Amino acid sequence: MSGAAEGAIPAIGVVDAEGRLIGWSHGAEEILGYTAGEILGRPGTDARMERDRDSPVWSWKGGTGDENYRTGVLGLRHRSGEQILARAESARIATTDGAPAWVVVARPAAEGPTGLSLLEPLLTRAPVVMVVWDTDLVPIWRNEQARDLEQTVPHFGIGRPLPESGDGADAPVPPELVRRVLDDGEPVIDRECRWGRADRGEERIYSAFLFRVESVDGRVFGVCLMAIDITHSRARQRLALLREASVQIGTTLDVQRTAQELADLAVPGFADYATVDLTEAALPGSVPLERLETTEAGVPLLRRAGLASTYRAIPESLRPNERPVLYVPDSSPFSRVLTSGRPHFEPVLDTSPGAWVVRDPERAKVVSATGMHSQIMVPLKARGRLLGVAAFLRSDNPASFTEDDLLLVEELAARAARSLDNARRYTLERDTALALQHRLLPQRLSGGDAVEVASRYLPSDTRGVGGDWYDTIVLPDSRVALIVGDVTGHGLDAAANMGRLRAFTEALTYQDLPPGELLAHLDEVVTRFAEAEGEDVVSPVAATCLYALYDPATRRCAIASAGHPPPALVHPAGDVSFPGVPSGTPIGLGMGGHESLELELDEGTLLVLYTDGLIEHRESDLGAGMRRLGEALTRTTGPLDRLCSDLIGTLVEGAPQDDVTLLIARTRR
Repeated sequence: MSGAAEGAIPAIGVVDAEGRLIGWSHGAEEILGYTAGEILGRPGTDARMERDRDSPVWSWKGGTGDENYRTGVLGLRHRSGEQILARAESARIATTDGAPAWVVVARPAAEGPTGLSLLEPLLTRAPVVMVVWDTDLVPIWRNEQARDLEQTVPHFGIGRPLPESGDGADAPVPPELVRRVLDDGEPVIDRECRWGRADRGEERIYSAFLFRVESVDGRVFGVCLMAIDITHSRARQRLALLREASVQIGTTLDVQRTAQELADLAVPGFADYATVDLTEAALPGSVPLERLETTEAGVPLLRRAGLASTYRAIPESLRPNERPVLYVPDSSPFSRVLTSGRPHFEPVLDTSPGAWVVRDPERAKVVSATGMHSQIMVPLKARGRLLGVAAFLRSDNPASFTEDDLLLVEELAARAARSLDNARRYTLERDTALALQHRLLPQRLSGGDAVEVASRYLPSDTRGVGGDWYDTIVLPDSRVALIVGDVTGHGLDAAANMGRLRAFTEALTYQDLPPGELLAHLDEVVTRFAEAEGEDVVSPVAATCLYALYDPATRRCAIASAGHPPPALVHPAGDVSFPGVPSGTPIGLGMGGHESLELELDEGTLLVLYTDGLIEHRESDLGAGMRRLGEALTRTTGPLDRLCSDLIGTLVEGAPQDDVTLLIARTRR
């Protein structure tokens, strides 16, 4: 690669709005061979290869982003005519006269670090073949295993694109398969590939995985191939373990369960005993370790979250799950792993005088009794945060751990750490959103003299806290407003938006508006509020709402809906009906069009308001859910609190898939 030595300073060019080069760095001169005098003023496409010259430099094909910022692989042309494949970024700037321009920074795509992953040093030496193709199916990164295969698989070479689908006979995997993964994001798992010369006895069997690579903001970066040599049984076992890890680790967003899943996968997969100890930062809501007392056995640094052994009684463990784990400061490998962030590999456990095990008499006794002889300890790190330490030991298995085992453990630990961090972040956000939701919902419900009321709210166990809300507002003339709503989305934003809508609705209620007119005003207020904050025309604050206004003097009830399921009425005789309330557009779309329906309710009529989480399930639609609700209401009687509990128990099966809100009112004269 002419002028593109590995480690060279980047090439930097500036392109104006007409596509001409107006800036040229010394690094660009070194890498591409053009001096500033030769290139300035010429079109930026003069420095590009033919495959990229049909689009401006700042929006080249195959990259990701837009005209403000773009990143990807760019084919550059050296002054000699030779192609240089470069990793490039472009950013939009403004010149002194306000005209747009673009700064393009390019680095040769050598075999060095690519920035594709914080785990790249591990992936580079991992015992698997890894190749990353960009969106043009051009290899932009490979690890050492893939580079070693380039003689037999030429398309693993950096910058050599996969052939067209019809000409892909010599491709390592069918190009159409890679394109399909790129387009729909559905991974390909465990596809058997045979690479090498079968006639020379050099053919080897690989199990290949293809999955789409996306940036942190969700933009598609390319497709990654990961292939494991399963020619020998040991490789097959490792593949089976990695396959199990993809299924067994991170099945839920529960920190404790994820830690236990890692321990269960390791035993008896490749270890006889495994522990997963986590920092208090990884266990939201736990008692801070610094409040715990230091004893002669050591300092409480971590809390045990995962534990597994080939023995049911787990004789190796000094501490049960969920208890603090004590370590001798500055002497044990646990402390060193925590301090350094690097793994501790001890193929033969040192039990000589002065070793760390011997200085901890309680642990030394366990090591001697169980025959522990080999261990690996690895840090659990994700997104720059140390979450804990995982330890794996062998006792019954006479074989010592090997360097290959260490690599496998690091891969599993990295996968588990990511799942642990996802669970930690989810738990923190869910706890915060749940606390906010609880504070924003009414602390005490009152129906005044008009109605007797009861309610229930259940946050989703799978999607996080949503934006469901309910309210009762008693007006000075004894009328009462009954409200149930559902804000789109989940998490803190949904809870905060719910609080806004509840406040807006309460303020409008005191304006003495008919329900349909009130919902139209609420829609207008929310839309204007979003526009004042600089949001899009279609506000991200969108919600459905059902608003009922009951007058006990006339027994008239006016009801309006903003895209919400209709209420259920249980008449004193026990009949159940769903009145045909006109369904207006959801709140936040700025479209208005809400109408009221007036009903006369007998004394003792039940008015049941709810959100779709009560009636909607994966196996059935809203219509079927309403029928189930109607059937359940015909079988339930008694106090309203018990009625709420009975309905929830009947209609909500297992963990709620969505927030469940229920508000029941019994009319009075």
